[in-house]
Amino acid sequence: MSQRSSTSTTAARWSPASCCGHLAVLGIKLTHSKPGQPAGRGKIERLFRTVVREQFLVELQVPWALAAVTDLVALNELFAGWVETVYHQRIHTETEQKPLERFLAAGPPALPAPALLREAFLWSHTRQVTKTATLSLHGNTYEVDAALIGRKVEVVFDPFDLTTLEVRYQGRPMGLAVPHRIGRHVHPNARPDLPPPPASPTGIDYLALVAAQHRQLLAARINYTDLPSAAPLDSNAAHGAGEPDLQLAAELASFAAMSRQHQSSELPGQLDLTDLTDHLSDDDPDLTEGP
Repeated sequence: MSQRSSTSTTAARWSPASCCGHLAVLGIKLTHSKPGQPAGRGKIERLFRTVVREQFLVELQVPWALAAVTDLVALNELFAGWVETVYHQRIHTETEQKPLERFLAAGPPALPAPALLREAFLWSHTRQVTKTATLSLHGNTYEVDAALIGRKVEVVFDPFDLTTLEVRYQGRPMGLAVPHRIGRHVHPNARPDLPPPPASPTGIDYLALVAAQHRQLLAARINYTDLPSAAPLDSNAAHGAGEPDLQLAAELASFAAMSRQHQSSELPGQLDLTDLTDHLSDDDPDLTEGP
């Protein structure tokens, strides 16, 4: 991992040994700069002057734009959008490259492994091993290797779990300390992260706004103007749509002509009842003669 640099002007708050150890594990070099001497922090001061004040904050001088910024969250949202949309995509006059392209020229930054992150944020204390091969930490008693009697060792631990201590001597691991008496499980200086307070209702139907935006996105995916025109309908479809059927009209006209030829009420091909009885009487004389 390449060494990174961190600059600070608040040395009194930013230089405890534990903090320097965390940064060293992650390959970060802590550099202090004297207050009142901006030459040692030229890049940082230039960033706030040129980028923040002269290019971003100047846009908030418009009255209605500044009125829309009601809290720090809204300001951060505007700044993040401006950096990613405008500043990262603008060609720098000196480098003749976009800032984002120049930053990613050597590849994405290498992220530390989870095990390295855990190691970086473990706490450590120095303790001297007693004649009985024990050491104490905030009222707790632990047993260590007898070879460490009388020596100063470093104990590394999770501040929220004092039951497990790793013992190191001159940077070399010497195993885990065996707990003998545990009266405190959490380091007295460890403060757990409190859950954030519940969010108050805003009075805005947020889900309805999201649903409306989703419908707009779905409508934009289907461009009805680019769809092909409909194919011509066949005769059956045309008939169903209300257009006249020529074949049906011809059949109706033929049927009307045949009706005019037969003045009687008989339909073509229909037999009269008398014709039927006469035909039966000719075939079977028994039907016409009486008993």
